[in-house]
Amino acid sequence: MTEVEHEARVLYEAHPAMFRNHPFYFVLCIALCVVVVGVILLLIWYFQVLGTKLVITEDCTTLRRGVFSKYTNEVMHDSVRNVQVGQTFFQRILGVGNIGISSAGQSGVEIFVRGIPDPERVRDLIHAGARDDDD
Repeated sequence: MTEVEHEARVLYEAHPAMFRNHPFYFVLCIALCVVVVGVILLLIWYFQVLGTKLVITEDCTTLRRGVFSKYTNEVMHDSVRNVQVGQTFFQRILGVGNIGISSAGQSGVEIFVRGIPDPERVRDLIHAGARDDDD
């Protein structure tokens, strides 16, 4: 009998927000589009955002970075010991924030991503996944 792999259901998947995370920088880039510098800055920023994805499943949280080369960091929910949520005043108004996740296996923050939409929901999903693993 073959063992069927358990594929965890995706609970949350998002790229960092561009405008909502840095609205003043976004407006500055748009203004600089007249002299082409803004277009270049927006394209670089866009590819950085496109290449960053936070995925939360029932079992783990995964951060993927990179468009051409890839970097993946995964933290299992049963080993999460700390979830940090940081928001500036403007980030709170616009509904984005920074997320940092630490596990029992490492001394520092293993996953850190800026400008994630609805960071409080992300924290709650991670904590709920860690609680479900304890049951």
